[in-house]
Amino acid sequence: MREYLFMALIAAAVTYLLVPLVRRFAIRIGAMPEIRERDVHTTPTPRLGGLAMYGGLVVGLLLAGQMTHSGDALAGTGANPVPALIIAGGLITFTGFLDDWWGMDALIKLAGQIAAAGVLVFFDMRLTSIPLPESWGGSTSLDYTLSTIITILVVVVTINAVNFVDGLDGLAAGIVCIAGMATWAYSIIISQDITGSNITATAAIAAVLIGACLGFLPHNFHPAKIFMGDTGAMLIGLVLASSIVTVTPVDTSAIVEMNKFPVLLPLLVPAAVLVLPLIDLITAVVRRTSQGLSPFAPDRGHLHHRLMDIGHSHRRSVLIMYAWTFLFSFGIVGMSRVGVPVLLFPAVIVLALAVLVLMALPRWRGRGGAHAASRDDSPDDDGPPTGPMPPILPEDPQVRRQAPPSDGARASAEGKPVIPAFPSRS
Repeated sequence: MREYLFMALIAAAVTYLLVPLVRRFAIRIGAMPEIRERDVHTTPTPRLGGLAMYGGLVVGLLLAGQMTHSGDALAGTGANPVPALIIAGGLITFTGFLDDWWGMDALIKLAGQIAAAGVLVFFDMRLTSIPLPESWGGSTSLDYTLSTIITILVVVVTINAVNFVDGLDGLAAGIVCIAGMATWAYSIIISQDITGSNITATAAIAAVLIGACLGFLPHNFHPAKIFMGDTGAMLIGLVLASSIVTVTPVDTSAIVEMNKFPVLLPLLVPAAVLVLPLIDLITAVVRRTSQGLSPFAPDRGHLHHRLMDIGHSHRRSVLIMYAWTFLFSFGIVGMSRVGVPVLLFPAVIVLALAVLVLMALPRWRGRGGAHAASRDDSPDDDGPPTGPMPPILPEDPQVRRQAPPSDGARASAEGKPVIPAFPSRS
């Protein structure tokens, strides 16, 4: 456990220290676009925060590969996770950097995502089997071609799901951090029941991912000083996908005593940790295509936009989505540890949905009657607008301009009686 904590702290520290340097670099090269109609921040804010996250990930992964137990676990996977993630992460980071700086066509960006996923497959980080119930034939092995296709699909979908949810300060980093924690916990539980060990390659990857997200959040939580941009969103999506790929192929016969639905767990846990980004991704694609638009066309219909439109502040919207992600993902992980009836799984889904609905309701205010607060008459109470505040210049009393006095004030100053005006009945 100390190895995981150490590599997470190192990744967090490196990321945290690199962010100010990256911020200055982003401002210098002009990676600070103007405000768009769908944006929720009010001042131009530099992007490219993913460059700092990549630095933290690289240092954390190199450290994990050199540690006694984690290094053995990473080397024993039959693949090469450390060079695979460094090279694939570098490719996706470069793709995001160009998109954040110059802008990039969606198809070119998709090609970069597929190429990065192909690097993982090249280093043998891929799905080798899919766990299925014994009545369905048991775990099904995948040939190389099918394994490659499914792995690339999982990686690309995860990258875009995280990228789609990155719309509020601290949202993507926090959700991926929670998802990494759930994946880490599940991999530890599975490893203890199968081998009796707490050290796994998946847990090492997840620990480094958690550290990079935690190191970035102090700079990115509302009001954000820097955005991760596509540079960071696609990077952490790639690393999260790699942890899901490595934890999913589990011999279900080895965990049959864990739970009354052990076969479902290797499939349910990855779905649980990604449920919120996936919901946002699917609804966005359906919404845009039904309007005759491209699935990649930007709009203001995401879940976080709706939370703010019904009256929630910036921070409250983010915390609502944090809470729901935590409840759902750790609810599933908790059921993997404690023997429960299979009917409890849909109950957890219903509970999570109920909590999301209740927390997403508009705020009620007023005396003698409740009304939903709107964004126009309920300002964000969480601090200054997103981004650096403009300087406040000293006021020159010689050029101070006063509003002209009203008719009533002018008449009162002249000693004349003030007669109120009544509306005409005509």
